[in-house]
Amino acid sequence: MGGPNILVTRPAEDSEPLAARLRGLGFRVSLEPMLEIRWLDGPEPDVGNVQALLFTSANGVRGYARRTSRRDRPAYAVGDATATAAREAGFAQVESASGDVYALAALVRGRCTATAGPLLHVAGTKLAGDLSGLLAEAGFSVLRETLYDAVPTERLSDGTAAALRTGTLDAVLFFSPRTARSFVRLVAEAGLIDRCRTVDALCLSPAVAEAARTYGELGVTPWQSVRVAPRPEQESLLGLLPDPSGGTGRA
Repeated sequence: MGGPNILVTRPAEDSEPLAARLRGLGFRVSLEPMLEIRWLDGPEPDVGNVQALLFTSANGVRGYARRTSRRDRPAYAVGDATATAAREAGFAQVESASGDVYALAALVRGRCTATAGPLLHVAGTKLAGDLSGLLAEAGFSVLRETLYDAVPTERLSDGTAAALRTGTLDAVLFFSPRTARSFVRLVAEAGLIDRCRTVDALCLSPAVAEAARTYGELGVTPWQSVRVAPRPEQESLLGLLPDPSGGTGRA
């Protein structure tokens, strides 16, 4: 029978290693990427007078690594997974804010000097939070390099639809408001919104939880429960998972 069935909604590049880890812990895992990452072509980013690079996603790191071999600037990452991606890409100076854009802005304000040169925020076409604005308030100049686009999935997969219909899905992991909104929209379009009543929504942050709860303009998604990680990082989110052996919770 296996352990609880967990749905991972991250893009494919991030979901595969997470799924392997969860399976190793005893969970059944289904993948339903809500976003497809499309890399944007263009010239090598100009980091000549940049004092540091700011990464708000692992995809930003991957997009940067596709364009240039330069790793000679400090890299500040929004969270631990993004920091790991930066180290794996060859950056020697990497520090994680272990949080959200507010935590990243605070980290940068503490480590960098506004007069030492601009900062380069490597990002996608859609931004979560106003990192540039937060740093501009402290006198920093923030440049932005857009290296990828995250395109929403257009329909729910047959496998996920079947799991919802049969009540065999136990929990969904949501890492961003955008993926949570996309999932709820696709479930509603498939006529399965009421099937969420037996599923737990496990969310990285309060903003993600709010997106998961919202159904259309005024409706509320009828999840069995909506739970928020104590800290906006993957390890904290995984701590919300049920005990794969069938107990009341994980240690």
